[in-house]
Amino acid sequence: MAEHWVEQLPPAHCSLLWCYDSQYSCDDRCRDPRHWKIQFPNCGGLRQSPINIVTRNVHVNTALPPLVFIGHDDKINITAENLGHSVHFALPQSVRLSGGALPGNYRALQFHLHWGVDGRPGSEHTIDGERFPMELHIVHIKEPYGSLAEAEHDMAGIALLSFLFEESTDDHPNLNSLIAAMGHIQNNGSAAPVHNFRLRDILPPSKDLHSYYRYVGSMTTPGCEQAVAWTVFHKTLPISNRQLVAVAQQCRFWTGQPMTNIFRPTQPLDGRVVYRSRARAVVPNLITLCLGVLSLSGTLDDAGFV
Repeated sequence: MAEHWVEQLPPAHCSLLWCYDSQYSCDDRCRDPRHWKIQFPNCGGLRQSPINIVTRNVHVNTALPPLVFIGHDDKINITAENLGHSVHFALPQSVRLSGGALPGNYRALQFHLHWGVDGRPGSEHTIDGERFPMELHIVHIKEPYGSLAEAEHDMAGIALLSFLFEESTDDHPNLNSLIAAMGHIQNNGSAAPVHNFRLRDILPPSKDLHSYYRYVGSMTTPGCEQAVAWTVFHKTLPISNRQLVAVAQQCRFWTGQPMTNIFRPTQPLDGRVVYRSRARAVVPNLITLCLGVLSLSGTLDDAGFV
């Protein structure tokens, strides 16, 4: 069995300035989601995430092709980090993404989860008003940017993949190593390795990755940078109630409180369009076909890659 280690990391730079609803009390100085925009003006912008996806209002775009995943089948060593407000799993540069009408090639930075408490719903995105038990985000930045800070200045500089979970009778077997790692990083600033991890093991089969929603949005934590091409997959991931409860029991916020209900409330759509790939009943027309091939000089809201 591989030996575990725990490393102390510097505290998150802005952790003392914002918090989730579950942390907030009248005695705290941190700003809850309703007040993030006071310290971070982008959080009050018109392209904020997450959103509620209303399926009857989604626009079919037949020009949205499958995404191309690179390095997702490789066994890699990753690092779990408690950032005080969430847990990130840092990914190597060998994990990459292209296709899907995205305007370039992207490399992965990290993935993280959003969850509730005691097995209750905790996803950020909702579908027709339904909040799911948990949500996985995989964060990528466009090449050749070297950091998230650089990519944030490009309206499509960040590609974020979202997978929603549904509760199942059986465990998702490949989540247990992540939950175990979280148990080693209970406190803000700590880190621990996950050995021989393969990203593909926690994702749906390749055949289920062709169907997704696409819209333009933002990061869901401050500073809420509006530079994200969101891909929300139709196919859900399984997780047992036992695992849901375990996830929410592992870590603590920078305040020392249990790290629970770490999701931002849904934000107004503000005129944006949500697209859908590979609908069950597709009626091609000139408008939807053109949407996917507009050049980057067009507005991102009207482009197939948003």
